Amino acid sequence: MKPLTRLALVGAPLAIAAAIVFGGGGSDVLVSDAPAKGRVLNAEQPKNQQKPKQLTDADKKLEARIAKMPPGLAAPRMKEIASQIVSSAENSTLNWRGQYGSIEDIDDGCGYTAGVIGFCSGTNDMLQLVEAYTKDHPDNPLAAYLPALRTVDGTASHEGLDPGFKAAWAKAAESPAFRTAQDKARDRIYFQPAVRMAKMDGLGTLGQFIYYDAMVLHGPGIDPKGFYGIRKAAMRTAPTAAEGGKEQAYLDAFLDAGRAVMKVKKAHQDTSRIDTAQRVFLRNGNLELRTPLVWQMYGETFRIPAS
Repeated sequence: MKPLTRLALVGAPLAIAAAIVFGGGGSDVLVSDAPAKGRVLNAEQPKNQQKPKQLTDADKKLEARIAKMPPGLAAPRMKEIASQIVSSAENSTLNWRGQYGSIEDIDDGCGYTAGVIGFCSGTNDMLQLVEAYTKDHPDNPLAAYLPALRTVDGTASHEGLDPGFKAAWAKAAESPAFRTAQDKARDRIYFQPAVRMAKMDGLGTLGQFIYYDAMVLHGPGIDPKGFYGIRKAAMRTAPTAAEGGKEQAYLDAFLDAGRAVMKVKKAHQDTSRIDTAQRVFLRNGNLELRTPLVWQMYGETFRIPAS
C-alpha cells in the first residue's frame, strides 16, 4: 500500500509551516507531534536538526482562517464517503469498517499491512498506533510485540512478529477501544493534515479527498515520491487556487504528478484510483464531491447513492 517514504513526516502535524504552503521550502517543517522514540520525520534532515518551530503571528492568522472554513471533507457524511472511496482502492470494498482486523504482507517492502487504513510494520505508523494503544491498555494482545515492532520499523522484516502477530492483531481488533485507536491514528497522521493542507491550498472537497488519498498511498514524505514531493512537483506545473490558479488545472497537475510516482512503484502499477475514479470526478467538474458517485476500481464498478 504505502512506501517506506512514510517514515518521513509520519505523525506530522496538523501544523505544517506556512513556508512550504506557497511554493515549498521543503525543509521548513513544523513538527508539533513527533512520533515516539525520536523517529526521523524529515528524510532530508538529520534527526539532530529537527526542532519544533513556534507559531508566528502569520501562522496563527492562517490557523484562524482555516478554522473558519467550511468543514468540507471533514463533515461526517463526506468523511464517510472518503473512507468508502479509499477502501475501494485499498480493499476492493466500500465496507471500510470491516478492515480493522485485516492483516497481511502484500510484498510491497513495508512488512505487514493492517487495519482500517493499512498501518504498516515497516513504516512507523503501526508502531505509533500500538505504542499509544498499549499506554492506555497495557494488557492488550499486541503489547508483547512492541520490542519486535521497534526492531523491524523501517524494514520489511517479520523478525519477532511471526508466527503469532497476525492472530494478535485480529484479536485486538475485536476490542472497540482498539478500533477507536485506529481511527484516531488515521485521523492524526493522514486525514487531518491532508484536509488542512488542501484548505491552505484553496481546494474544495474533491481536492481535499485527492490530497487525503495521496497521503494514504504515498505517505507524508517531502521526498519526490512522498505526498509533499508530489505537491511540490504539481506546483511547478500549475499554481494552487490559493495562489490565484484554477483549481481544476492544479488538481490535474497534482494527479499527473501522483500518477507518475505510482508508475515507477512496483506495487502501484494499476492507477485506477486516479484514472477511473478521481480523474472522473474532476473531469465531471464535481469539485465538491457531490453524490451520487460512480467510479471503477480495478475494473469493478462502485456506487454511492445521492444523500
